Amino acid sequence: MAVIALAGGLGAPGATTAAMALLMTWPLPEGHRVVLAEADPDGGAILPGALQGTLDNSHGLRNLAVAARQGQLAEAFWRQLVDITDAETRDRLVLPGLYDPAHTSAMEPVWQPLAGLFAGIEAHGHDVLVDLGRRGAFGASAVLAQRADVVLMVARNTLRGLQSAQVRLNALREQLGGSAEIGLLLVDEGPFSKEEIRKNLGVTVTAVIPWRPKEAKVLSDGAEQPRRFESGELMRSARSAAVRVQELVAIRRSRLAPPPPGSGSGRVVSGAR
Repeated sequence: MAVIALAGGLGAPGATTAAMALLMTWPLPEGHRVVLAEADPDGGAILPGALQGTLDNSHGLRNLAVAARQGQLAEAFWRQLVDITDAETRDRLVLPGLYDPAHTSAMEPVWQPLAGLFAGIEAHGHDVLVDLGRRGAFGASAVLAQRADVVLMVARNTLRGLQSAQVRLNALREQLGGSAEIGLLLVDEGPFSKEEIRKNLGVTVTAVIPWRPKEAKVLSDGAEQPRRFESGELMRSARSAAVRVQELVAIRRSRLAPPPPGSGSGRVVSGAR
């Protein structure tokens, strides 16, 4: 299991919509869960958007700040999660974000223990998707990116989108220092190819999802699902993206895994004389 952070940029590239698409299509072996934590310091969009305001502010990130001050962060975390499945299986869960950006300062002492909590629950059958929004990968909440297995920059392949992504990718590389794998989740709206992007931005395009505004509104605004939404191009691409991200995590972890016993390359000492 893994922790995957998604970061956006200027021009609303669709990080939250992409995170919702991954949440809905994430492969789940039996007994496993996936949690989407909306950790955008500028405020959350899922509660008034995908959830259409059907819940009040009794659920969400802001309540964890109060719980953390009382030493009850771990217990409170599970009570704040919202099941988004129709069958109420509680295997695809959302932690709604801040409903008021003014609460950002109250979260500053919480980001570090929250990052540790994410790393802990992923070892017990939970994948965690962290929506960092436009600036959550930097500043006090940057620890969420630093503790992730993979950080995905979400960008549209337009000139403006890629210029914004380039600046932020450079900053991420400097900040993370190799602590997490960095990839690009491309929203295919513009003319630039994956190869052009790789050459110019120095990052591999991990996955591509199509620019489908009508379908995307189901995820971003809770709009009525168009016909064959689940089998449409957006969700098919999201399923492929989820698999690709899991593969990237597996590659990274295999590279970081310690060598098996007896496989060291140290000098062999002959028997005593």
